[in-house]
Order: sequence, then C-alpha cells, then structure tokens
Amino acid sequence: MYGTARRLPALEKFGLASQIRRAAVSLTNNIAEGHGRYHFADQVRFFLGSRGSLQELVDDLNVCDDEKYLENDEVAGLKEKAWRVLGLINGYLRYLRDRKAEDHFTVREGDDDAFALLDGALSDTAPFNDLTF
Repeated sequence: MYGTARRLPALEKFGLASQIRRAAVSLTNNIAEGHGRYHFADQVRFFLGSRGSLQELVDDLNVCDDEKYLENDEVAGLKEKAWRVLGLINGYLRYLRDRKAEDHFTVREGDDDAFALLDGALSDTAPFNDLTF
C-alpha cells in the first residue's frame, strides 16, 4: 500500500496518502499484537481493530476510485485482496469464538487446528459476517 500511496497526487501527500499508510500499518500491527496475546478477549479486541483498519483502507480505496487517482482495475484488484484478508481475519475470529464456546479461554501457541479453519476462510469473502461473541 505504500507504493499505492506514493503514486497519489501531491495534494494528498499529508491527507489520503498518509491515511492509507496509517491504516495499512494499523492493520498489520493489530494482527501482530493480537497474535502475541494469549487471552481470548485480548486477541478478539486486536483482531477486531485490525478488521476496522481494513475497512478503513477499503474506504480510502473508494476515495481513490471516486477521485480517479487510480485505475478502476487496480482499485478492484486491491479491494479483492482486502476481502480475502477480511475472510482470514473473520475465520480467525470464528476460531476464537469457537474456542471460547468450548471453554478454552486461552489460545496456546501450537494449536494446529487453527490453520485448518484459516485454510477455508478464503472462500468466505463476504465483506460482513455475523460474528457474535
């Protein structure tokens, strides 16, 4: 996303371009910090923050499209990647919800069944899913 932000007009250097960079960094920072937490509520909180940053990034891409800062095909491709990432985040949140339902209040490093759920998450690319905790 940094490369995309660099190609925006100079007038957006401190506006939209900066916002795109911050949202992209926030997305990955929240995933990293959430992964480092081993308590259910902490992981959920950080992954929900990551999901919010992703939605913000998609909205920024919509502005780029509306203002014709980027080609329509490029915006569509970036948004498709975003929906795939959203599917992964939602899949992991679903995994956490299911672990809580089974009375596993902490997620331990090495839980291999998490990867099986994440593998199937790409097929679930709907922008919004019913995830209740």
